[in-house]
Amino acid sequence: MFTRILVPTDFSGPSDAALQYARTVATKFGGTLHLLHVIEDPYRAAYATEVYVPEVTGLRDDLVADAKVRLQALLSQADVSRLGATADATIGTPAWTIVEYATGHGIDLIVMGTHGRGGVSHLLMGSVAERVVRTAPCPVLTTRGEFAEPNAATTRDEAVEVPPAMLESSTADRC
Repeated sequence: MFTRILVPTDFSGPSDAALQYARTVATKFGGTLHLLHVIEDPYRAAYATEVYVPEVTGLRDDLVADAKVRLQALLSQADVSRLGATADATIGTPAWTIVEYATGHGIDLIVMGTHGRGGVSHLLMGSVAERVVRTAPCPVLTTRGEFAEPNAATTRDEAVEVPPAMLESSTADRC
């Protein structure tokens, strides 16, 4: 079902949680992991048309090389051997580049973290995850917060809380 799983990362806690979920899905379905970090072009920032910034020789290459080292640090030897994990870094617009990568690499599922910003912060900064969900060629699983290993002692009823009002209305609707 999910044989090629993409995990875009910005090296944050939610991205680390997404990687853990992706590992679980890849293991369950026998899939491969593909880590991707997209670096905003330092010379194409929002202010680039108003301010002249001279290009520093090799800056883009240094940023990509540094990101690849950080990506490799996220992968264990088991990820590489059992899950065929790969890591790639590129410069571009995050949401667009993630969707383009997924399309070009035949990705079946994108698992990505979201910071859960709301209000003015969301209005000003937008949401890469939201843009990916809207334009991706495949399903997108978004995670929020930290990854919690499933506890074997936790039952299904304990893991999911259903408000009593929902139970009452669903029972009344059936009559």
